[in-house]
Amino acid sequence: MSAIPSSPSNHSLADIMPSLAAGLGSPGPNPLALEPSSDAVLFLIDGMGAELIRQHADVAPTLAAMTSRMISAGFPSTTATSLTSLSVGAPCSRHGIVGYSFRLSDDDGTTAFNPLRWTLGSAGGPSAMDRFPPRSVQQLPSLLEILADDGVEVTYVMRGDFRESGLTRAAFRAPGIFRPASSLDEIAREVTDALSRPSRARRFVYAYFGDLDLIGHIHAPGSPQWLESLREVDAFIAAMATDLPPGCRMLVTADHGMIASETIVDIDSRPDLLAGVDTVAGEARVRHAYTLPGAAAEVAMTWATALDGLARVLTREQALDEQLFGPGRGHADRLGDVIAIATGGVVLARTTNEELESSLLGHHGANTAAEQHIPLIVR
Repeated sequence: MSAIPSSPSNHSLADIMPSLAAGLGSPGPNPLALEPSSDAVLFLIDGMGAELIRQHADVAPTLAAMTSRMISAGFPSTTATSLTSLSVGAPCSRHGIVGYSFRLSDDDGTTAFNPLRWTLGSAGGPSAMDRFPPRSVQQLPSLLEILADDGVEVTYVMRGDFRESGLTRAAFRAPGIFRPASSLDEIAREVTDALSRPSRARRFVYAYFGDLDLIGHIHAPGSPQWLESLREVDAFIAAMATDLPPGCRMLVTADHGMIASETIVDIDSRPDLLAGVDTVAGEARVRHAYTLPGAAAEVAMTWATALDGLARVLTREQALDEQLFGPGRGHADRLGDVIAIATGGVVLARTTNEELESSLLGHHGANTAAEQHIPLIVR
C-alpha cells in the first residue's frame, strides 16, 4: 500500500544537501532533521515524480511504500535548475540557473544559453565553456565543496561524460572521487564498493541515474517502456536498502516529475507570438520571451490572449513579485520579459529551432503536481 502523502511538505529539493551535510557533522542548518551518520549516499533518479509513483504503485511497490515524505522540486522543474538547487541548497533566484535555456550577456553581447549542455544558442550549439566559464555563471559555493573542505570524502557515481561537463563544474564544484557508471548494475557496484571498506573518514556518495527521464521523454511517462524502467529502479532501490553497510544513511529523490504531451502549440509557426520578440528560450513547458525594446507590454497582451486556456502568461515583474523563481530579485536579467507557463498537457514547442525537443512525448518544467512533487526516501 502506498505511503506517499497526499500533499507535499513545506520542504524542497534545496533542503536536502544542507540536511545531509548537517547529518554528516558539518556546521549549518538541518531543515529535514536528519539523524547523524558517518556515511551517506544520495540516489538522484532523474524524472521520478512522486505522483507517477503513486499512479503506478503496483509497478513500484518498494518506492511507494518507502516514500513517506513528498517535497517540491522548485521552479522551474527542470534538470539543470534542480540539480543546481540541490547542490548549492538554494533556489534559482540565488544561483541563476533559471531554466533549460535563458539569455546571458557579456562584453560580446547577448545570446541564448543552454546550461544542461553548456552550449550557446541551443542544445546543439557551440560550446559555451570559454565564453561563459561555469564558475562565472553559477557563483554560489556547493554543499559538496563545503563537505570536502570539512574533511568528508566526496564520491560521484554517474556517467563518465558528466565528469567535466559545464553543469557538473558549475553546480557540484568539488572535485571528489569519480566512479563512472551508467546502468543500475554499475551504479550499485560502484556505490557498494565505495562504502564497503572501513574508513575513519566521513563519506558522502552522490549517485545519478538518468534513463527513466530519457525513456519518459521519448516514450512518455506511463508507457510500457517507462514502466519497465520504473520497475527496474524499484528493484534497485529495494536492493540498495539492504545491501548498504550498517550505519550508512540512504536518501532517494528526484529532480522533477513529468507529464505526457497532449496539446502542441508551435511557437515557430505563429507570427503573432513572434511579433516584437527578439529571442525565445526556456523549454516546452516554460517559455521565456525576450522582447524588442518597448514591446514587452504588447507581447505580454498578445501571448495572454493567444494562449488563453493553454498557459499562464506573466511579465517579468509579475514573476518577481510572486517570487516564482524564489525569493529576492537575483538574476532578474536572465528571465524573459514575458514568461508563459503551460497548463495541463500543453507543450509550447519550437519545431524549427528545437526539432528534437519538440518531438518528445514527455515534458516537464512547469508547476503542476505531476512535475513539482518529488519523493524523498530516508533510510
